[in-house]
This record gives sequence, C-alpha cells and structure tokens, in this order.
Amino acid sequence: MIEQFNPWWKGKEFIGEDEDYGKWKESKVRWIPETIEKISLEPFSLNFIFGPRQVGKTTLLKLIIKNLLDTGVDPKAIFYVRCDYLSDYKELMEVLDEYMELRRIEGVEGSYFLLDEITFLREWFRAIKLYIDMGRFKRDVLILTGSLSMYLKGEVETFPGRRGGGRDLIMYPLSFREFVKVAAPELYSRIPKIKAATEIEKCLKLISWKEELYDLFVLYLKSGGFPRAVKDVLEKGKVSEETYDTYLSWIRGDLIRLGKSEGIAKRIIKAILEKVPSPVAWNTIAKEVEVGSHKTVFSYVEFFEKSFVLEVLQYFNPNTLKPEFKKEKKIHFIDPFLYSLFSRWCLIEGPSEDKIVESVVASHLARKYEVGYWRNGSEIDVVTKEGIGFEVKWRKNAKPSRVKVGKIRNVVTLSKEDFSTDPLMIPVYLFLACLDV
Repeated sequence: MIEQFNPWWKGKEFIGEDEDYGKWKESKVRWIPETIEKISLEPFSLNFIFGPRQVGKTTLLKLIIKNLLDTGVDPKAIFYVRCDYLSDYKELMEVLDEYMELRRIEGVEGSYFLLDEITFLREWFRAIKLYIDMGRFKRDVLILTGSLSMYLKGEVETFPGRRGGGRDLIMYPLSFREFVKVAAPELYSRIPKIKAATEIEKCLKLISWKEELYDLFVLYLKSGGFPRAVKDVLEKGKVSEETYDTYLSWIRGDLIRLGKSEGIAKRIIKAILEKVPSPVAWNTIAKEVEVGSHKTVFSYVEFFEKSFVLEVLQYFNPNTLKPEFKKEKKIHFIDPFLYSLFSRWCLIEGPSEDKIVESVVASHLARKYEVGYWRNGSEIDVVTKEGIGFEVKWRKNAKPSRVKVGKIRNVVTLSKEDFSTDPLMIPVYLFLACLDV
C-alpha cells in the first residue's frame, strides 16, 4: 500500500503522478502557502502543522516533497502516508516498520516522514513517542498535520523534550492580503506591508487603488480564504454546491470523531449566527437552545474554536488591558466563507455584510495579536493588548471614532470608503491588504 502514496519512489519525475500535486499543477488558480518557508527540515525535528480540514495542508506536504526532490533528496528518503486510511497507532507502526525496512535495504540513512491528518488515528502519539524514545527517528524529519483537536485531547503535550528543532505552525485560510496576491499579483506588488499596528498610516498610500481593492474585498467576502471556495469564486464567480458539501462533510466528520451531537452543534451555531457580533453569555445560548448547561455550550464552542471555525473575543478591562472571563464574549467565525456555509447548514439567512466585515477584521487581527473588545455604552469592536482599538463602520459617510478610555488611547476607524488622518480612519480593505498575516 505504501508505494501507492509515494509514486516518486519510481523516480523524482513521477511526482507528476501524484493526484494532489497534479491537481495543484493543473489549476488555473494556484499558490504556494507561505507556511512552507517556516518548517524545520533539519534532523531531528518533529513539526506539527495545524489547520482546518480542506485548508490545503495536503497540498502543502506535496509541495514540500516537490521541493525536496528538486534539491536532490533521494526519492526513497521521502515517506508520505494519509492517516485517514489507517485506524490506530498499531496500523501506523506497521506502515512505519514497512517503510523503515525498505529504507534499510535501499541504504537510506535519514528520511522525511510526512504523516497527513494524523488526528484521525486513535492514540497515534503512542507510536511516534515510542519510536522517538527508541531512537528510530534520530536522523529524520517528521511533519505531522492535523487539527487543534490534538490539543483538545492533550495529545501534543505528550512530547516534552522530544521535538528537536521542530515547530508548531498554524495554516489558516488565506488572509485578504494573501487573497490579493493570488487574485491580482501585479496589484499585490504595489501594496506596502505593515507588521505593527503603529504603522497603519502607511495604508493611506493605497488610496489611488481604493476601487480595485474594494472590488477584490467584495469577492473575498464571498470566497473567504479556503482554497476550493477561492478557486470557485475566481473562476466561476460563485461557490459551487460541491464545495459547500465538501466543507460541511468536514464539520460533520469532526463532530462524529469527537463524540459531539450534530443536532446540538447546529442549534448552538444558529444562535451564534443570529447574535453576531453582539456580546453574549454562555448561559444565554444554553437557555435559547435548551441544552441544559452553559458547560455544554462552552464545550461545543471550544470544539469549534479548536477546529478553526470560531474566534472568541473576551471583554478587555480598559484600565489593565486584561481579559475578564466572566463577562460576555464576542464570537466571530474565522473566515467569511463560513458564514454562508453555516447559514446553509442551519437553514437561515446569514448576517448582514457589515457584521461579516467586523468578523473579518477581528479574525485577521487575532492571527497576529491577543485581542478582545470593550463595551460600556460606547464600544470598541476589537482591542489589542497593546491598547490599540479598531472600530468597524461599514457604511457610507462614516465618522471617525473619538473614543478614549483607560489605556486605550488610540482607536482606528475602519470604514467602507471614507478616510481621514486625525483621527485616523481608513477603508477596511486598505488596512487588511497591508496587514501582514
């Protein structure tokens, strides 16, 4: 079986026979994920790449393999396996042993092990931990992909002192900046990069490209950053039914694997969709969906958070810039595509565009900063630990926010089209196009 997963063993040119690499190569809309540059390929290292299903982790692994082959690595030193074809750690040990015997015969001393969607395997960590402790991976690089359910179940924590130079990397759906790079590479080359919130005024340099970036942002609100949805929108103008079905299958599958009820999950998601982006308490949702306990709501929201579906913002005390966990939370979806996906699932009309735009801003900033919100009569939609606030006003004739409270002395207004320098107000899509996430 393992030969089927590794066609390059016949020769490096046979990478073209790999279905995933072939689809990427033939696609009119394709890109190389930036995560590829951050992975440790020096032995020994145990790398984890986390991310939602269907975000492109498998394609990333195949591009890593292509790069290794292009740099002269022995094809038989590269071992890939799809773990959703295996059932538990015992079967994983069997395929590892089969490959290790093959490499012994071939005289391969160090290998690259790419174990895809290892989350599917019961007690997968037992095999990896045992082989590390036995020294069987001491000359090797391991790259394991999965969802953050590995953290939910405490599986990654079983490797203290056993990681070598390995890293934990998160592969998100495309940010708006990355989407522009794919959809309009020439325009992307003109966009400045801001790495800190203090550099926001640089975004005003893009005012002359406002119309083009607005049009791209409207497309992004349809597609989000999930690869199949991006390709659908850029090639056909809308997300296909097949793509919606694919992503809903991912959600249902993960719910089943972690012993969650699809019915309860759907009711909780429906309640969140209807309240976005207003602050809400676990008890409020529990009463509305009649699940009996706020603990049940918390466990489902935590599942969706660790599955890269939801982003939960805590209330920040403006005087300390620390979260107050007993206060109501703001719950956002991490990608605009998920709003249409889950609205279909729950058979309801999705939130209005202005609410989705606020979520896009919150989820982008959450990739880079620890963020929360503040509300007390007035409101600041997103607050960073550094004391910078962001207020989203997705409407015409927006006025800049002048709110200052506690340590939050600098609030940037993100508008639909208006801009000013004092107080600072810029169109949201100019800011997100520059934000390096």
